Amino acid sequence: MTEELSAAELASGRRSLTALRDAAAGCRACDLWKKGTQTVFGEGGRSAELMFVGEQPGDREDLAGRPFVGPAGKLLDEALEEAGIDRRVVYVTNVVKHFKWKARGKRRIHDKPSWSEIAACRPWLDAELEVVAPRALVLLGATAAQSLLGRQFRVTRQRGELLESELAEIVVATVHPSSILRAQDADREREFAALVDDLTVVASALGRS
Repeated sequence: MTEELSAAELASGRRSLTALRDAAAGCRACDLWKKGTQTVFGEGGRSAELMFVGEQPGDREDLAGRPFVGPAGKLLDEALEEAGIDRRVVYVTNVVKHFKWKARGKRRIHDKPSWSEIAACRPWLDAELEVVAPRALVLLGATAAQSLLGRQFRVTRQRGELLESELAEIVVATVHPSSILRAQDADREREFAALVDDLTVVASALGRS
């Protein structure tokens, strides 16, 4: 049996999103490829000045092979529109490129990736950041924020703030749209408005509002 290449080895030397996406399609750096239908790589142009990073693809994304096309993605679209940001000019991706799930009846339910799985997949995200070189980076949820800003970072304490980081000129962390979908009906409008407020900070920093 041949030894599987690490994500860093697969990504090495590739300087285009197309080459990275093609290489990632065969990634077996951790065992999540056994559960996911396919690798779900990032999507958008290499000249995008704004990058969004979430935790991992969901059920819809796993089947479609595209990030943020499920219910959380649709909610993000709505929040972007409210904040005056055109999704067509942003790059969207996830820390982990395969869907980790557990069965609940006939449904596949999200299962949080482990730190070893996040670490195994990290070279793909690093490569995306290097190729796209976004002016602004928005981290959606605790997993994305802690994987890039450190495990002590708390989104609940610093959401919507302009953060000092070498990752990009503008770095902001906020909640993942999926958390709003899980909120009680009475709280969803308030939580959605808070997400829009956080994204408006980004739009303002980019000079769009």
